[in-house]
Amino acid sequence: MDYMTLREAGEKWGISPRQINSYCSDGRIPGAEKLGRVWLIPKDAKKPIDGRTKLGKERKGNGE
Repeated sequence: MDYMTLREAGEKWGISPRQINSYCSDGRIPGAEKLGRVWLIPKDAKKPIDGRTKLGKERKGNGE
């Protein structure tokens, strides 16, 4: 399986690597694995819906 880093996922999804780190820690990205201090995210993972707003921020950008 191919993986991407927090930085790569951030560029792909248009959000900060810190927010993605939070998603990984909370188990919101299926298949994400922690190897030492680094999170590995499957390249085919979908961007989680932003639960901080009523509608989520999935409407901005394509989410992939």
